Amino acid sequence: MKYETATDWQGAAHKRLILFGMSGLGKTVISNMLRDTGAWYHYSIDYRIGTRYLGEAIDDNLKKVAMREPFLREQFLSDSIYIKSNISFDNLAPVSYFLGKPGAEAQGGIPIAEFQRRQSLFQEAEIAALMDTGHFIERAQSLYGYPHFVCDTGGSICEWVDPENPEDPILTSLAKDSLLVWLKGTEAHTEELIRRFDKAPKPMAYQPEFLAAIWQEYLAEKGVAEDAVNPDDFIRYTYARALNHRQPRYEAMARNWGITLDYEDVKQIKGPEDFSALIAAALDKRPQQT
Repeated sequence: MKYETATDWQGAAHKRLILFGMSGLGKTVISNMLRDTGAWYHYSIDYRIGTRYLGEAIDDNLKKVAMREPFLREQFLSDSIYIKSNISFDNLAPVSYFLGKPGAEAQGGIPIAEFQRRQSLFQEAEIAALMDTGHFIERAQSLYGYPHFVCDTGGSICEWVDPENPEDPILTSLAKDSLLVWLKGTEAHTEELIRRFDKAPKPMAYQPEFLAAIWQEYLAEKGVAEDAVNPDDFIRYTYARALNHRQPRYEAMARNWGITLDYEDVKQIKGPEDFSALIAAALDKRPQQT
C-alpha cells in the first residue's frame, strides 16, 4: 500500500485515496467534502466513463431513439437540431439510461443481447477509466497544483478485479499510488438500499458470468420468454443477489489491498480532519504485512 501506517498517512505531503463500496454509502459525499476544501482533486470514475469512453455511444443511442420520430428525423438529417447528453458531476444518470434494462420493449426494455453488448462496453469503459487514475493523479498535481487526490469509484469496480491475485493489473495500478478505502455498510443499511431500489429500480453493471446465470435463473423461475420479461421486475429480482455477490469481493479488496471504514463511523464525521483521523486509526488497526 501507499501508506502502511498512521504515521505514513499523517505525515504525507500528498494524500491519495480511492474510495470503493456499494452505492449509497457516501463515496461521492466524502469526495465532494474533500474537494470543497480546495486542496483535493476529485476524480469521478463514472463521470470519466460517461464523458471520455461512453460519451459517443450514449449520444448515438439518444439519436437512434429520436430518429424513430419522423418529425425529429427530418430535422436531424437537415442539421437543424442536435441531441447530446447533459452528464455532469451532479447528474450521472445518462450512463444508467444507456445501460438500460433487459426485457419486453413495450415496457421499456431492450433485448438481452443488446443489454449484454452495452454491459461489455461499460466494462471496457470502467476498466479504462480506472487505469487512467495514475494519469489524473499526476495531472492534478503538475497541472493544477492540488496536493491531494480522491478517486470516487463506481459500485461495480469489484466485478472486474481478482482481489486474491497479488498481480491483478487493475488493483496493482491503483494501489501503487493510492490508498484503497472500503466504505463498509451494515446489514441494516443493505436492507435500506434494497427498499430504496425497489421503489426506483435503476440499471447497473454485472459481471458477465453472474448476469448469464441470473438471467437463466429468472426465466426458469418466472416461466417467461426473454421478450416477455418485465424489465423492472428483473432488475429488482437481481439487486439483492448482486449485493450479496459483491460483498465478499469488496471485503477481499480491503483485506488484501487497502483498509476498511465502517459506515456507522463515517456517518459521524464533521469534516475532512475527522475523516483523515478515521483513516489513520484504520491503518493502525491493520495487521502489518511480513
